Amino acid sequence: MEFHFFGAARTVTGSLHVIEVNGQRLLLECGFFQGRRQESYERNQHFPFDPKSIDAVILSHAHIDHSGNLPNLVKNGFEGPIYCTQATGDLAQIMLLDSGHIQESDAQYLNKKRAKRGEALIQPIYTQRDADQVKWQVKTRRYYEPFEPIAGVEAQLVDAGHILGAASVSMTIIEQGKRKPTRVWFSGDIGRYGQPLLPDPALPDRVDYLLMECTYGDKSHHDPEAAFDEFRLTIKRTVDRGGKVIIPAFAVGRTQELVYYLNRMVRFGDIPSIPVYVDSPLAVNATDIFRKHANTFDEEAKAFAESGTHPALLFDRLTYTRSVEESKLINEQKGPLVIISASGMAEAGRILHHLKNNIEDPRNTILIVGWQAPHTLGRRIAERETSVRIFGEPYQRKAEVVTIGGLSAHAGQDLLVRYAQSTQSKLKKVMLVHGEEKGALPLMEKLKDIGISQTMYPDRGDTFSTK
Repeated sequence: MEFHFFGAARTVTGSLHVIEVNGQRLLLECGFFQGRRQESYERNQHFPFDPKSIDAVILSHAHIDHSGNLPNLVKNGFEGPIYCTQATGDLAQIMLLDSGHIQESDAQYLNKKRAKRGEALIQPIYTQRDADQVKWQVKTRRYYEPFEPIAGVEAQLVDAGHILGAASVSMTIIEQGKRKPTRVWFSGDIGRYGQPLLPDPALPDRVDYLLMECTYGDKSHHDPEAAFDEFRLTIKRTVDRGGKVIIPAFAVGRTQELVYYLNRMVRFGDIPSIPVYVDSPLAVNATDIFRKHANTFDEEAKAFAESGTHPALLFDRLTYTRSVEESKLINEQKGPLVIISASGMAEAGRILHHLKNNIEDPRNTILIVGWQAPHTLGRRIAERETSVRIFGEPYQRKAEVVTIGGLSAHAGQDLLVRYAQSTQSKLKKVMLVHGEEKGALPLMEKLKDIGISQTMYPDRGDTFSTK
């Protein structure tokens, strides 16, 4: 059996891993890589393998850095099944359509400028029509329901607690010529304990080979309530100076949690009742899917959902916008107000327009609430660069920048150590993916301290064989 690491290797985005066993190839994830524009375009456009050689795909969750290149995979000849939970399938459908729309819109916007400069026009990697084709190959499974994605592999999806429908993948693999089965566990993105909306993540058990994310392997997160307090103070400080809080956020998962926290602040009088705009058609559609899958919420969230007034989805002065016209009108509004818009790394979509219109006003705040890939606009803002380019034009960053890591939906170092330790007695190898060196190397030291020394941190293109 061989593990091939083609994406999210020594970086966080573009998750793409292949398990080759019994003459077949199982692809774990098919995510978009986000980084330098030209590099991202090339890497996402061209796969490091023939899509026709893949027999099946297992998708852990719907975030674009895990699912975003599925339309391109199908477009280039992949004809096999794509396994995921029902909630992930529903979310992925709307997210991939949205991704196709954004690519078409951004290409159209940029091509107007390129045409004026006499530069070659760009093509979207895939269109909405391409994205719509993926749904025909999606095969949904319930949590803990066994299925056989390829010969000799029995898999189960278990709750990862990261976003709605997110799963880790438990696999029992019987290789040809071997009598004993091998247990493999792919973590996907691991959630956190005590987060709103979702159950806590399940821990692995009796695993030989563990593929584990390590995004925050260098630090443990603050308690969610401490992050809430930091968020509250940021909002209050900006409100006091009459400014706008601009938040790049994933439309699925993070947006719903932020709205939940803002509702708490208003209800308990921590901040005045101010307009909150969720400027994302995708977030509106995702909200409907959250309601549809209320049975997967944690117990507190279920109680709210059953009353029909779940606080993450509805409160006074909260406005979800769908149309471009509604989005443009937001920038005509005076502060104080809050704008939550996609994408989470500020690389595409409506957030770019909000940043363009607000980044040069010192009354405003840009709030970064999640990990930002290198070379993205979100990373440059998080690093407080004074001059950034948006849609190719230079802007002076005068707005305050605040980063709150404690709002992350990823496990911190303490939970990652606990995750690996839960299966330590049988563990032969831990393969760390979905993390930069600053996350992976400290985590490897922590694992070594508790007796887990068989770890590897593969580079892109590396292969590990169990022979």
